[in-house]
Amino acid sequence: MRKNLFNVGALMRGFSTTFSYMFKKMPTIQYPSVKKQHAPRFHGLHELRRYDDGKERCIGCELCAIACPANAITVIGAENTPEDRRSPGERYAARYEIDELRCIFCGLCEEACPTDAIVLTPRFEMADYRRGAFVYAKDRLLVPPEAGTGTPPDERPNGIPADLGGVMRAKDTVDIAEGYDATNRGHILRTQRRGLAALRQTQDEPR
Repeated sequence: MRKNLFNVGALMRGFSTTFSYMFKKMPTIQYPSVKKQHAPRFHGLHELRRYDDGKERCIGCELCAIACPANAITVIGAENTPEDRRSPGERYAARYEIDELRCIFCGLCEEACPTDAIVLTPRFEMADYRRGAFVYAKDRLLVPPEAGTGTPPDERPNGIPADLGGVMRAKDTVDIAEGYDATNRGHILRTQRRGLAALRQTQDEPR
């Protein structure tokens, strides 16, 4: 009889723990209807930046590939021509690839870049079904021309941009709006943070 009463008491204590959490707000978010908001310094998917006139910031110097400890970056440079000038200076990246499966998201590539061309963004969604889909080529990394920022250093010696280090300074903040706007993918993620829920709400609004 005493043993049975002890078991009932143990069960009550166990259920009290369960019931105490039934009325507390849970930290779970309804992903993908609501997307998680990371810190602006979060190391997620890369992007290649442009200047405000559409020129590519990458000059094909391969310093990011040299600095990468996982050998995840492949860069093959080519010469600019007067008829086809892709970037300020003499060279541009004819081929730029990042194997996101090998990448350890350490951020050494953006630290090594002399033009702030390659940056890591807060974008974290990279799931896919094929290994080849995780090799991001230049066409998937390069931001659209209208997303370029900064004056191209055509008249500056050695092609050094005037806003060098600006992305790192902008990301070094606790202000989500300011930090996310430092990169194009971060800006898109901030505006789409509520994901499918915001999309459905927009579709349900009267026109």
